[in-house]
Amino acid sequence: MQKVLISGASVAGPVLAYWLRQYGFRPTVVERTSAGRHGLGGHAVDLFAAAVEITARMGLADRIHEARTRTRWLSMERYGKPPVDVDLDKLSAGLSDQHVEILRGELTSILYDATRAGVDYRFGDSIASLHDDGDGVDVTFEQAPPERFDLVIGADGMHSTVRRLVFGPEQQFRRPLGGYLGVYSLPNSFGLDNRMLTHLSVDRLVGVYGVHQTGQARATFLFRTKEELGDDHRDKERQKQLLRDQFRGHGWKVPQLLEHLDAADDFYFDSITQITLEDWHRGRVALVGDAGFCPGPAVGGGTSLAVVSAYVLAGELAAARSDLLSGLRNYQRQVRDVVQQSRRIGPKLMRSIIPASPTAVRLTPAATAVLIRLPERVQRFVWARSGFGKVLSSVQLPDYRDLVRTP
Repeated sequence: MQKVLISGASVAGPVLAYWLRQYGFRPTVVERTSAGRHGLGGHAVDLFAAAVEITARMGLADRIHEARTRTRWLSMERYGKPPVDVDLDKLSAGLSDQHVEILRGELTSILYDATRAGVDYRFGDSIASLHDDGDGVDVTFEQAPPERFDLVIGADGMHSTVRRLVFGPEQQFRRPLGGYLGVYSLPNSFGLDNRMLTHLSVDRLVGVYGVHQTGQARATFLFRTKEELGDDHRDKERQKQLLRDQFRGHGWKVPQLLEHLDAADDFYFDSITQITLEDWHRGRVALVGDAGFCPGPAVGGGTSLAVVSAYVLAGELAAARSDLLSGLRNYQRQVRDVVQQSRRIGPKLMRSIIPASPTAVRLTPAATAVLIRLPERVQRFVWARSGFGKVLSSVQLPDYRDLVRTP
C-alpha cells in the first residue's frame, strides 16, 4: 500500500486523504495545530457547484447543508445614509445553481470527522525536512521519528512549510493584492440571527453576523493599504495591534467590536495575497489548494478550489498508480485552467468588494439591490461577464468511481 504524507488538516488535506483512502492508498496527515484547536473559528467561506458535488460524493451533503450559515439578509450601511437591505438567498441563486456558505471551522470539523477513522492524523507536529531520492521521500518531523513516504503533499495553506522546504522562500511566489482580512468571534450583543450588518467606507468594509451553532457573532474586517504592513502570520498580538491601528477613530459599531478583540481565541488575520507558482510538483513532492495556488483570501473562491484540486489530485494518482509522477503531471494539467481563471478574479473582486472611492461607497449598495431584482438568468449573465460565473461553470469533474478499492 503506497504511503502518502499530507501536511495540513484544514480543507484540501482531509479531502485528499478521504479520496486517497478510497483508492487504496495509506494517507497520513500531519497538522501543526493541536487537536483541541482544530476546527475552531474561521470566516464564512463558499462552496460552489463542483465543491458541493464532491462533498456530496463523500456522503456529507446533509451535514454540509445543516451547517450552512443561514444568513438571509445583508444590511449595507454608510455614514449619513439609510441602510440598504439585500436578500442573500436571491443573490446566491443568481450566482450558482449550487452554493453553500459555511464557516471554515465548521467545514474543517466535518471533513475531519469524515476521515478520522481511516486516516492517521498527527496533530501538534510539523515537517522539519524533506529528502527526495527519486524512489521515495525521507521526512523528519519536529516531534515524531523520521519516516519514509512514497509521496509528500503540501496542503498547508498560503504559508506552506512544504512549499518553503522544496520550492523556496514564500516571498518569491507572493502577489499581494493590496488588502487585509481580519476575523474573530465575539458575544452576539447585537441580537443578530439571520442578518449580517456591514458598513462601507473608502478602503474599508466591516461586517458582523450571527453564528447559529454557537450563539456568538463573528466580526469581519476588510481593508486596503498602499503598502504591506509587514506582519508575521504567527504573531497574533502584533496582528491585533495592526487591526486596531487601521480602525482607530472609525465610527459605526467598530469600537464595540474591537472591545472583544483581546479575548478572541480564534483570531485570524492575513494579507489578501495570491500564490503564483506555475508548477505544483517537484519530484515526489506536490502542492494542493492554497499552498500551491492561493487565489487570495476572501476574493478568489479558494475553499472551493481547494476541494476540487484535492479531489482531482487523488483521482489522478489513483489512475496512474504504478507511475505516481505521471499522476502528479496529469493533476497539474487537469486543474491549470481553473487555477488561472481563479487567479484573474481576485484583483477584480478586491476592487468591487472594498470601495476605493466615495463614488463606490455610494453606488455599491444600490447596484447590489438592483442586481438581485433582475431575473436569475440575467444575474448569471452579469456574474459571467465579471469572470466569476465563468470559473464556477467551467469545472467539469472527472469521474474516478471505477478506481475505488475500499467499501
